[in-house]
Amino acid sequence: MRQISRRARRIPPSATLRILQLSKQLRREGHDIISLSVGEPDFRTPEPIVEAAKKALDEGYTHYVSSRGMPELRDEIAGKMKEENKLDVRAENILVTIAKHGIFMSSEAILQHGDEVIVPDPGWVSYTPISIFTGARHVPLLAREEDGFEPSIEHLTEIVNGKTKMLVLNTPSNPTGAVYHMKTLKAIADLSEDYDFYVLSDEIYEKLVYGRKHISIASIGNMHERTITLNGFSKAYAMTGWRIGWITAPRHIIDTLDKIQQQTITCVPPFVQMAALTALRECSSHVESMRKEFNKRRVAAMGRVGEMMVLDAYTPKGAFYIFARYHADINSFDLAEHLIREYGVAVTPGGAFGPGGEGYIRISYANSMKNIMEGLKRIEKGISSL
Repeated sequence: MRQISRRARRIPPSATLRILQLSKQLRREGHDIISLSVGEPDFRTPEPIVEAAKKALDEGYTHYVSSRGMPELRDEIAGKMKEENKLDVRAENILVTIAKHGIFMSSEAILQHGDEVIVPDPGWVSYTPISIFTGARHVPLLAREEDGFEPSIEHLTEIVNGKTKMLVLNTPSNPTGAVYHMKTLKAIADLSEDYDFYVLSDEIYEKLVYGRKHISIASIGNMHERTITLNGFSKAYAMTGWRIGWITAPRHIIDTLDKIQQQTITCVPPFVQMAALTALRECSSHVESMRKEFNKRRVAAMGRVGEMMVLDAYTPKGAFYIFARYHADINSFDLAEHLIREYGVAVTPGGAFGPGGEGYIRISYANSMKNIMEGLKRIEKGISSL
C-alpha cells in the first residue's frame, strides 16, 4: 500500500477535540466529568434563529445557492461590517462560508511553498496545522503574560522578513482572552505595509468583550487592501453546530476564495443562511444577554482562581477562557490527563496552543456557574495532589 501524503502525516490531531472525545467516553463509562475544556457556549441557539431555519426548510430552502452566499445575507453582513467594524465594504467583498474552512481557504489562496506565515504563540490549535498543508513555514510570534498576551512587536520586528507572506491575528484571543490595543494593531499594520504581507484577522469572538473595545485591523489606514477578516456565528450566537461564518476581503481575494469554495463545499446550506440572516437582524439582545452572563462567570471564576495557591491567571478581556499558569512540575498534557482521569474535570493543555502555552491550562467558563465553581475546586485538588 502506498503511504498517505507527508503533509497529512505531519498534521497533529486537535488537542481540544481529543479532550472533548475523552470527556464523552468517560461519561459513557459512568464517570462524573465536568468539562471546562470546550470552546462552545452552553446556551441554546436563540429561538428566532431556530424558527427561521425551520421556516426555511418548510419553504424549500434545500437546494444549491450561489457559492458566494445568498445576496440578502451578504448585503446584511456588509451593512454590519460598515456599522460595527468601520469597513466600507459591499456584498462583492463578502463570501459566506464555514468559519474554520475560511481560514483553510485563505491560507491555501495566499501561501505556497517557501513562504513564511507568522502565527500567534500561544494561539488557536488549528493555525499551525493549516499552514503545514500549504507548504509554508510557520513562524511563532511570542505573546507574553506580562504584556497582557498581546504579541510582542519587538519580536515581530525580529522575525518578519521578505519571505513573510501572511500574519495570523486573533483578537479577542483564543486561548488567552487578550483584546489587542490600537497601539499594537497600528504597529502590525505599519509592518504589514513595510514588508508587504497580508493579515488574516480572525475576529470570531468580537462580540464577547468585557471592558474593552474590539478594533478590526482592516479599519486602520489602508489595511483593508491587505486584510482578510474572518468572522462567524458560532461563538456569539451559540451556533457552533450550524457551521456558518463569512470572510471580508478585497474583491480579487474573494474571487479566488470563491473558486476554492466551488471546488470544495460548493455552498453553505441555504436554510442555515436564512437562520444566520435572522441572527443578524433580530438577535442582538440575545447576544448581549449571553455576553453579560459570560462576564458574570468570568468575574466569579477569576475571583476563585485568585484564592488558589496553585494557579495564577491574567484577567481575560474577551472570549470565554482563562489561560492559567499552574504551579506543578508536570507538562500541561500530562496535567490535563491527570485532572480528567483522577479528578473528573476537563481542561485544555496549554502546550496545545504552541510552545509559549506550556506551563498553562485553558479553562473555559462557557459552562454553568455551578459547574465552573465545582470544576475549579477539582482543579485545585488535582494540582495540589502533585
